[in-house]
Amino acid sequence: MLTAIILASAVQTAEPAAAPPPEPVDYRNEENWLCRPDRGDACATNIDATVVKADGKTKLDVYKRAKAPSVDCFYVYPTVSRDETPNSDLTPGDEERRVIASQFARFSSVCRPFAPIYRQVTLTALFTTMAGEPMPGDFGLAYADVRAAFLDYMKHDNGGRPFVLIGHSQGSLMLKQLVQELIDGKPLHKQMLSVMLIGTSIAVPKGKDVGGDFASVPPCRSASQTGCLISFASFRHDVPPPPTTWFGRVADAGSEAVCTNPANLSNGGDAPLEAYLSARAWSTSTTAPGPWVKDGPGIETAYVKVPGLLTGKCVTRDNANYLAITVHGDPGDPRTDEIAGDILKEGQPDPFWGLHLIDVNLTIGNLTKLVKQQAATTRTAKR
Repeated sequence: MLTAIILASAVQTAEPAAAPPPEPVDYRNEENWLCRPDRGDACATNIDATVVKADGKTKLDVYKRAKAPSVDCFYVYPTVSRDETPNSDLTPGDEERRVIASQFARFSSVCRPFAPIYRQVTLTALFTTMAGEPMPGDFGLAYADVRAAFLDYMKHDNGGRPFVLIGHSQGSLMLKQLVQELIDGKPLHKQMLSVMLIGTSIAVPKGKDVGGDFASVPPCRSASQTGCLISFASFRHDVPPPPTTWFGRVADAGSEAVCTNPANLSNGGDAPLEAYLSARAWSTSTTAPGPWVKDGPGIETAYVKVPGLLTGKCVTRDNANYLAITVHGDPGDPRTDEIAGDILKEGQPDPFWGLHLIDVNLTIGNLTKLVKQQAATTRTAKR
């Protein structure tokens, strides 16, 4: 399933289709949403995790949805559709449901979840185009769907509530355009707690917090700040991004990519990551995790937490800004000393992609805590 995400940034190189767009999507029809509040849908799946401690002991981390959250989360998923057409249809497959479980369902512990189905550019189009046989998808159509879904949500569901926008890769590109058109410096900006544009590059002039892609949406510098941006691309600390990568770099020599460390907003320095990792292999195109505990019990949950194993910090190197991930393995304890998530090329991790596949999973515990803290700040401000 999540092999799909590795090609998400190729959307930046494809040409839009010339054909006239199909009819607009009716987002009053609940079948056109993967997640809405109080439904037994893709966000209501079991995402319990096993906590694996350094001493090899394990315990169950039971996931709990919030009963009456004060804020909403609106999510746009990355490139996952395996439809055979350049743009996907509106019938979700297992791949859309699984990426919801991996990247977004956990946010319903702190907010009401909204995730529209949209006619994204498909894996088929991306694979075919990258193989030298142009099959251009229509990114204008994809964006029109996301825009229509957001406006439907604002008109019928929002009711003046604070909201968070969350995207990864192609989803981040869609939300970047949405913020530029409808939110940045406009009345809706006051309702936006934060926008999380993960697995893409957001440009700012060097040494500044605004300008570039956004006129008035700065990087988040504290958990009490609202109306701000979270954006990063993750790489292993000892495998930095090569000059050819799309992540952590921008084309303008006077600008740089934003790196916001969700675990340390104040200065981006090294800090523990609260990751929820897949307990098993992501796909046949990625590395697979070894045993989580040497000679230990098997893991029955779909996800694993590894407290104390991972830290991240924002690093600037060779004109790239990125979140450097360090794995603090200890050969003397029984817990695994490594994580999976690299994209394989000819059997070896491909540094071009870094840890793009698991950008969100590496930080999702930190991100949900941030939403909770921003929500508390908003409630306090209203008193």
